[in-house]
Amino acid sequence: MRERLAHPTPPKLTPKAKKALGWTGAVLAIIAIAVAILIAVWDWNWFRGPLERAASARLHRQVTIAGDLNVNLWSWRPSATVDGISIANPAWAGRDKMGSIDRLTIRVRLVPLLWGKLDTRVLAVDRPNFRLLADAQGRKNWDFSDGKVQPPADFPPIQHFVIRDGRLSYLDAQRDVRFQGTINARESLGEKNRGFELLGRGTINGAPFRAEVTGGPLLNIERTQPYPFDVDLRAGDTYITARGAVPKPFDLGAFHMNATMRGPDMAALFPLIGVALPNTPPYSLRGRLERKGFLWKVDNLSGRVGDSDLSGDVSVTTGRARPFLKAALQSRSLDFDDLGAIFGAAPKVGPGETASPEQVAIARTMAAQQRIFSDAPLDVTRMRAMDADVTYRAISIRDTPIKLSAASVHVKLDNGLLRADPVRFDLPQGRIEGQVALNARGAVPATDLDLRLSNARLEWLVPMAFQGGPVVNGGLVGRARLSGTGDTLHKTFGGANGQVTVVAPGGEIRESIAELMGVNVIKGLGLLKKKDTTELRCAVASFKTANGVMTADSIVLDTGPVVVTGRGLIDLGTERMDFRLRGHDKTFRLVRVLLPVTMKGPLTAPKLGVEPGSAIAQGGGAVALGALLSPLAAVLPFIDPGLAKDANCGGLVAAAKAAGAPVRTVSKPLTAKR
Repeated sequence: MRERLAHPTPPKLTPKAKKALGWTGAVLAIIAIAVAILIAVWDWNWFRGPLERAASARLHRQVTIAGDLNVNLWSWRPSATVDGISIANPAWAGRDKMGSIDRLTIRVRLVPLLWGKLDTRVLAVDRPNFRLLADAQGRKNWDFSDGKVQPPADFPPIQHFVIRDGRLSYLDAQRDVRFQGTINARESLGEKNRGFELLGRGTINGAPFRAEVTGGPLLNIERTQPYPFDVDLRAGDTYITARGAVPKPFDLGAFHMNATMRGPDMAALFPLIGVALPNTPPYSLRGRLERKGFLWKVDNLSGRVGDSDLSGDVSVTTGRARPFLKAALQSRSLDFDDLGAIFGAAPKVGPGETASPEQVAIARTMAAQQRIFSDAPLDVTRMRAMDADVTYRAISIRDTPIKLSAASVHVKLDNGLLRADPVRFDLPQGRIEGQVALNARGAVPATDLDLRLSNARLEWLVPMAFQGGPVVNGGLVGRARLSGTGDTLHKTFGGANGQVTVVAPGGEIRESIAELMGVNVIKGLGLLKKKDTTELRCAVASFKTANGVMTADSIVLDTGPVVVTGRGLIDLGTERMDFRLRGHDKTFRLVRVLLPVTMKGPLTAPKLGVEPGSAIAQGGGAVALGALLSPLAAVLPFIDPGLAKDANCGGLVAAAKAAGAPVRTVSKPLTAKR
């Protein structure tokens, strides 16, 4: 009984049931045979129309199939071939085709396909020919996104990828880049572990360049095994080389490489990398470049720019209206003229200096013309092409025109508006700090500058020495507020408006120098042998600037024996100066002839002189103060409100007022617009 329960006897089929089952099997067999015959004789070209329409809708442009469509389904690895594929350009790019493929072959695994997973065993592309175009408005004919930002391509794994006799042309109107190249991917291309190569030549801004991208064979590719590649780009004297890998093959949104680059000017990298960088001296840098979707990072950047070292981290975020650059950079030792190259200033040339041939030519021309401000134009289109947030710090500075010890700046760029705030230069004592704004949103760039000099020392900024000691010592403060327009430094400063003021609120000066400034030659020459000093009560020079001309109507230097007053101008357009100073003896001296002292000529090499035959009467030091110091009470708060009450300069104002000068008081300090 137990055995019968465990193994029940199957029911017996009746003759009628057997007959029905037999008919069912026969019908299924006939259907299978019919399907097989249909597939065998079916003209797969019937699917060309639906396939063209589906591809056209996906790519947002016309796709046509002029050749045959063949399919082999009777395999565990079904395959298909498509001949004569053409992809049209978008309407704005003209009637020429964007690209064509003579034959496309694909083979996949059947079982994963039944579960909705595409496992590509073979993808072979015969004689592809693509013409990529980016116009002056930034439109790209390979952008299939229909105006929507799309993440980087992540193709399904391909075990065996073959490209035969591919051709690629590229034209970028904005960057002035032209390129013609070939693409091949096979089992072997003549070298060990080399199965992929993109080779080509072209021009950047009319100058030749070549590109070479190579990789291992695209055979037996596994998603978990990184795919290695090498890059070698050369454009004139600019070289970029890299060795990297794609961690997950065919996921183009993620890769990394160790890269090096060197060249005469980092601004020349814009056509290659699409990021606007400032002008620089020759550079040599290295770092690890990594891409993660829309984020590109350069970690451990290090190397040299000119004669300065540079290190830090840089990132660029794409996938937005304008790329966003973020960087934190520093130099342990900055050569000051390397910093000047950013603003178009001529670098130093000669032994031990680093400069490109073009920069050397500029430096020699400017030196021959005795000029400081460059005529190098600012490319405002590049400033409008990206946004940025960059911090930079120089731990030490060398080869400076004045003694600077360190520097730092925080720069933000937003749609053509650049703000450097704060800008800071440290002195051995004191600092220069403030803000600079460059607005390149309009047709003509506009620059606003507001810098303050605080807590500085004359002996550091006027490092002249005599008889083993400084000529002058004491505090020094100042402020410059200027605004100008123009696409070069020369145009901007040559038409600038604003005010520049410097004040020495107290200190000491060699008595011999003070006497000579009053052209008391007899006593001055006698004092040269001594180290006696005299009080420097106050010194002020204030320049009103209009249309590039800085005019000082009242220059005052009050010392123990002499009051020096004068006036003059600095023409930033012609880069020349013209000053006339005269001394006023505080006590009557029988043997004394007061002659005006002049300082004229180019800013880079002015000459001192004396106006013969222009002797002026002695006396009247207090009268001179009364006549020339009436605006002093307004000038001092422009620099520092505290100076209006300073014991020295404040006393000078009081002395002028006591002498009958119409000194006006300022109840509220002047402040700059922010």
